Amino acid sequence: MSYDKMTNPEFDNDEITIDLTELLMVLWSEIHIILLSGMLMALLAFVGTRLFITPLYTSVTQMYVLTKQDNNANVTYSDLQTGTQLTKDYMVLIKSRPVMEQVISALNLDMEAEELADMISVETETDTRVLNISVRNKDPKVAKELADAVRSAVGVQITEIMDAEAVNTVQEGNLATSPSSPNTMKNSLIGGILGVIIAIGVIVLIFVLDDTVKSPDDVEQYLGLNVLTSIPIQEGAEKSKTKKVRGLSAKKLMGSSKKR
Repeated sequence: MSYDKMTNPEFDNDEITIDLTELLMVLWSEIHIILLSGMLMALLAFVGTRLFITPLYTSVTQMYVLTKQDNNANVTYSDLQTGTQLTKDYMVLIKSRPVMEQVISALNLDMEAEELADMISVETETDTRVLNISVRNKDPKVAKELADAVRSAVGVQITEIMDAEAVNTVQEGNLATSPSSPNTMKNSLIGGILGVIIAIGVIVLIFVLDDTVKSPDDVEQYLGLNVLTSIPIQEGAEKSKTKKVRGLSAKKLMGSSKKR
C-alpha cells in the first residue's frame, strides 16, 4: 500500500476524492438522523430555556452631564472633545462603591455593592455625552427603581467629584414589558446547530473507524487484489433451503420409524 503511494503520486488524490465522495454519500444516507438530532437538541434547548433560566428585564435611563465650560460663549472643538473623553470617567463613577452603597441604602436592599454592580451596564452614545445606564433584574419594577436610583446617586457624585455644572435627566428608567434575556429563539437555534454538528461528528467517526470490507471494490481499493468472482447470498433463499433440509430430515425419520 505504501509502495503504491510512493511510486504513484496520483494515488493519494484519487483515494482522498473517493473517500470524500463516500463520506458525503454516507452523510446523505443518514440525513434523517442528522435532522432528527438537530430538532431534538433544539427542542431540549427551548424547554431548558423556558424552565431553568430565569427571565431578566432591563430598564434603561439616560442622563447628560453639563460641564462649566458649556456655559461659556466660545466653546471650541477641543472643549467638546475633552467633554466626550470625560464620559469614560463618569462611567467608572457610576459603578463605584459609594454610588452602589448609596443606592442600596436608599432602596433598603439586601445585597452587596458588587452584586448590584453586576446588574448594571453603562455605555455612551457615539460622539455624545449622553450616558445610558441599563439595569437588569427579574422584576421589571425593581429594575426601573434601581435605574432611577443609580442615576440620582451618580448625579451627586459627578457634581461633587468632577466639579460638573449639572447632571440632567434625558429620560427616566422605562418599565419593561418583555424580558430582555434569555433569547429563546437564539438558544433553540444554537441547540439545533449543535445537534446537527454532534450527529455529523458521530457519523464521521463511525465511518473513519469502520475498516470492514463490504464490497469487491473495497477489496481492490484497500488490499490491491483482483476479485475473480463473487457469490451473492440472499437471506431469504438461505432460510428456505434450511427449511427444506429440515423437512426432508423429518420425513426420513418418520419413514424409518414406520419400517420398524
